[in-house]
Amino acid sequence: MNMSKVIFGFFVLLALTLNFGFFLGEIDNPDHHNVYELFAALVVGLIATIMKLGERSQMSAMLLASSLVVDLQLLAAVSVWVLSVHVFDIGLTPGVMASVVSLSGGALLANLLSVVLLTMETAGLSR
Repeated sequence: MNMSKVIFGFFVLLALTLNFGFFLGEIDNPDHHNVYELFAALVVGLIATIMKLGERSQMSAMLLASSLVVDLQLLAAVSVWVLSVHVFDIGLTPGVMASVVSLSGGALLANLLSVVLLTMETAGLSR
């Protein structure tokens, strides 16, 4: 068993589950979406992206691209949260929370694509 592939798969799946945990709930209710879970999803997503650097196959390029989309979407979600709460003092209005959760939803789709691609690559290697 290749331990580096296990660790890589772990981070890809952890990024997906953390993002899903944040995304789940009423879209405009801040009580259903924890800021620390969003932050953890971003950090784990960044770690997964760093682990994808240096690979040279076409599948690895798609994995990296999907990971970069996840990072961009989650960075945008965190930025909307931070700007609305700490810079402009708008607070977590239903509209702001809906924007944050929607951006997280886009990242969730890209995370799902990463897991599907990783599964396809793994299935192809075992043949």
